[in-house]
Amino acid sequence: MGTIHDGMARQGLVRPVDGRVLGGVCAGLGRRFGIAPFHARLLFVLILFVLPGSQLIVYPLLWILMPTERWVPAPSGTPGTPGTPA
Repeated sequence: MGTIHDGMARQGLVRPVDGRVLGGVCAGLGRRFGIAPFHARLLFVLILFVLPGSQLIVYPLLWILMPTERWVPAPSGTPGTPGTPA
């Protein structure tokens, strides 16, 4: 049975190591939905003006629940990963 971190990682919701500003949540959401991190941050701020306060709860929650990119295990047998022949 997978954890929340595993489920989010399978869906592509990870906080990238590069391109972070604060916690990497907006960069991760932008990567997952195919938009630039800048646009994801801009959208986050615009939504904050429309629905004030909700993002102040959602952002820390996603920061806790979304795994960091470097902690996501690579599939075994993938060429180029440590321990597998290239």
